[in-house]
Amino acid sequence: MFTIEHEFDATVITLVDEGHAPLGEDVTIHAFEECVTVEQLDPRTDRVQKVTLSMRQLQDLRAAMNLPEGVYRLRPARR
Repeated sequence: MFTIEHEFDATVITLVDEGHAPLGEDVTIHAFEECVTVEQLDPRTDRVQKVTLSMRQLQDLRAAMNLPEGVYRLRPARR
């Protein structure tokens, strides 16, 4: 399950793990104009862990999700 909320400066997506136990903590993604942050509570430390991705890193991650193992570099689209 997931939720989507549009705030003033970001789109916030929350991913809720509904699978079989053990379940993972919710993941919250904040999509800003210049970056994307991914946050998840670490129950061992009771602290939220945060990762910030540039838009380029997000583009690379999106492409990597459907590629086999290897090293790649995206090229700008030709016009």
